[in-house]
Amino acid sequence: MSNASLFMSFKNSVAKHYGDNPGKMLIHTGVIGWILSAAAQVVAIVINDKIPKEQKMFLIPQEMADAAVNIVSFYVVTQSFASVAAKLVKTGKWLSKPVRDFLEKGGYGAKLGKKGFDVKADGNLTDEIAKKYDKFEKGIDVIATTVGSILSCNIITPLIRNEIAADRQKKSISKMNANKNVQATIEAPNSTSSYSVRKPTLKEFQNLSYSNLYSANSSLKI
Repeated sequence: MSNASLFMSFKNSVAKHYGDNPGKMLIHTGVIGWILSAAAQVVAIVINDKIPKEQKMFLIPQEMADAAVNIVSFYVVTQSFASVAAKLVKTGKWLSKPVRDFLEKGGYGAKLGKKGFDVKADGNLTDEIAKKYDKFEKGIDVIATTVGSILSCNIITPLIRNEIAADRQKKSISKMNANKNVQATIEAPNSTSSYSVRKPTLKEFQNLSYSNLYSANSSLKI
C-alpha cells in the first residue's frame, strides 16, 4: 500500500469517528498529548546518568503517578463540560436564534430545555434548519471542550496534583524521620535521648593532641 493510500485511509477513519464530534477529537488528542509528555519525562529520567539509581526508583513511580492524575482529571473534567453542553443543546436550552424561532413557531416553545425533549428527533426540523442546528451543536461542542480543557490544565488538575504531591511528601518526610530515629537509637542505645553524635576523625584527634602538647610545653620555664 502506498503512502498516499495510507494517508487517505487514515483521513477517512478520522472523518468517520470525529467528523460529527470535533470536541471528542480534542479530548482524545489532549489525552494522547498527556500520555506522550509523561512518557518523555520517564524516559528522560531513565537515560539520565547524572541521577542516582536510588533517586530514579523514587522519581519514576512519582512521575507515573502524576501522569495518571493529569490524564484522569483532564479527561473527566473536559468530558463533563462537553457532555453538559451537548445535553443543553439537545434539549433546546441552548440554541441559535433561527432554530429557536423555528421551534417556537412550530409550537415547541414550551418544551425547549425540558427533560426528554430532543430537538432533532422531536422538532420536525427542515433540512435547512437541521444544518444550522448541526453547525451550532458542533460549535458549542468545541467551545465547551476548549473551556473544560483550559480549566482542567490550568486550575483543577494542578490543584489536585499539588494536594496529592503534598500528601505524598508529608508521608515521605515522616518515613525519613522515622528511619533517622531508628538509626540514632541503634548508634546510642544507652543514651537517654536518641540522637546521632558525630564521631571525631583521626585528624581532629591528632590536632587536639598536638595543641594540648604545645600548650603544656609553653608553660614550662627553662
